Amino acid sequence: MSKPEIIDCLIIGSGPAGYTAAIYAARAGLRPVMITGMKQGGQLMDTTDVENYPGYPDGVMGPQMMGDFEKQAVRFGTDVRFGYVTNIEVDERPFKVTVDEKTDVYAKAVIIATGASAKWLGLDSEIRLRDAGGGVSACAVCDGFFYKKQDVAIVGAGDTAAEEALYLAKLCTNVHMLVRRDEMRASKIMQTRVKQTENITIHWNTETVNVEGDEFVTGAKVINNKTNEESVIPVTGFFVAIGHKPNTDIFVDKLDMDSEGYLITKGDSTVTNVEGVFACGDVQDKIYRQAVTAAGTGCMAALELERFLAEKEFEASQEAVQA
Repeated sequence: MSKPEIIDCLIIGSGPAGYTAAIYAARAGLRPVMITGMKQGGQLMDTTDVENYPGYPDGVMGPQMMGDFEKQAVRFGTDVRFGYVTNIEVDERPFKVTVDEKTDVYAKAVIIATGASAKWLGLDSEIRLRDAGGGVSACAVCDGFFYKKQDVAIVGAGDTAAEEALYLAKLCTNVHMLVRRDEMRASKIMQTRVKQTENITIHWNTETVNVEGDEFVTGAKVINNKTNEESVIPVTGFFVAIGHKPNTDIFVDKLDMDSEGYLITKGDSTVTNVEGVFACGDVQDKIYRQAVTAAGTGCMAALELERFLAEKEFEASQEAVQA
């Protein structure tokens, strides 16, 4: 029977956080192994132009940027493996990690960088235009710049939707906020700010039927769910702000997480409640959700993991001396 594979540093996920962690871990000589997940590169694989990441003065396509991240990680010795982690046991070290429901590996320390997935309305036209880079987005901070002095629509009624509507209002001529009920879920102060912003129009009891446009967004076809009246709002950008779901299902009842499923880390760190398990990027960040902040926490996770392994190695050597 072959010996089980024991990995010093296992990284689960392959977005900006995961690749940055891999770069730092590899340069530290930890021989990191990355399990990419089903969408290698994460949410940025659905993004066209990225213009707010340092180092790309002319902007860069999301997939190209993630390709650059991967090349850099591999250059320093990261073992990138396409696969999906289906189970992890955190009761004892080394941690047993199952990949694709069939392959078991063992890790002395783990960095979780599985990210979060934006929630969508599920309209065929929405997904088609999103995938084609035709004007559908789930991140106003990322893509609002492209719609300067244009009319846009944003779907949502929570604090995130209100914040993004206010952000867009600074750039766009008109912002149409589509709210499916006759009230918003956002905090009172955010509601007040939205209502007092002249170029934001709130459409109450309004649901999107279709995102108009062949190659690019030309409008939002909506229906008033009280009167059943349909209309088309002319817009060139369509933003969806109905929330994100952290990719943490396999960690339920194993790691501490909040009511929304985001992993909880201790203080200003990436340390989880399980010693030797670290979390970085959008899987533990529901506030910023930017590539650059994800990369920053990926760096933190690698440095903290390196320190953790060094301490464990020192403790083991001391025990050996005393024995």
